[in-house]
Amino acid sequence: MSATADHSRGIFPPELLGRCISCGFCLPACPTYALTGDEKSSPRGRINLMRALESGALPQDDPTLAEESSFCLGCRACEPVCPAGVQYGQLLEHWRDHQWRGRHRPLMARVLTFATARTWVIRLPGLVRRHARTRSGPGPHLMLGCAERSLFPAVSRAARQMCPELDAPVAQGCCGALHAHNGELERGRALAQALGEQLPGTIVTTSGGCAAHLAAVIGRERVREMSEYVVAAGRDRPLGVATIDGRRARVTLQDSCHLRNGLGVWREPRDLLAQVADYVELPGADACCGAAGTYSVVRPKDSRRVLAPKLDAIEELNVDYVVAVNPGCLRQLQVGLRRRLSRVKAIHLVELLAIAGASAEADPTPPEDR
Repeated sequence: MSATADHSRGIFPPELLGRCISCGFCLPACPTYALTGDEKSSPRGRINLMRALESGALPQDDPTLAEESSFCLGCRACEPVCPAGVQYGQLLEHWRDHQWRGRHRPLMARVLTFATARTWVIRLPGLVRRHARTRSGPGPHLMLGCAERSLFPAVSRAARQMCPELDAPVAQGCCGALHAHNGELERGRALAQALGEQLPGTIVTTSGGCAAHLAAVIGRERVREMSEYVVAAGRDRPLGVATIDGRRARVTLQDSCHLRNGLGVWREPRDLLAQVADYVELPGADACCGAAGTYSVVRPKDSRRVLAPKLDAIEELNVDYVVAVNPGCLRQLQVGLRRRLSRVKAIHLVELLAIAGASAEADPTPPEDR
């Protein structure tokens, strides 16, 4: 049922809500539909729920609305397969911005958005963990990220090791992606604008989710994910080779959903990995791992259900490393593999490139001449 101009609550932009033609191409791409087979847990079903909310056909406190706005991963896998060009990610942001106001927002989402909106909260743990830091200067800027500063400080250090021209000012704030995806759409946009002013010019990020949000707010021309930055910039020295026990490491890649589905970046990390290791494609690499921003802490059981078949596929490949291009994905894979006592190690792309780069410095002979 479609909302009409005369009976509209003004929750969703009509040009977004009216675009879906209910063709069903999105169903096979949706992870939660794959789990349940339930129409309402698909993008098409959720858009029908949004239309019912917009028109007043469903009350705002309807339990199905609350459940499905939370159950959705927000991975945007439905967007590349949609023939009508539905911008589902934007619709979900508007839905949660309305549905998750006040006490209706999940507790963990409230805690995380409160903390990351305060720069001092995200700065202190990162400083203790020794993330990369430089005085602000001209040229491209490295976005440090909220989770990466404290959880994965080695990622920013590896990024600077590989691209020392990147400036990493310590005082930068949050990009706002977490807020936009968790019911604080305007605050998410404001934080992105503020970060864009703090870091003028090109911003390079090692987080796929942050890249997509930041590009949507301040402009795609100003934002580069690390792999596309490295590929576009080129290098005057070889990348090197990542080795395990004297042989080329065997690696695979888990895509960042927002990086692939939102920005269309997926070839670049594969190109880099193929240069430094024996690359093996992961079946379903383009499908969500279940991290999905706050999803793994808001809905941990569902998150593990999404992750389980992916871990099976990773272990069947007999690889040394599974590479991530997003901190949330990296944490999800590390925890999942650790629980299984797997020998496969999850690592960020720039960390693997740094390992390969160290080998190139130790042996400057071109790989083809070795």
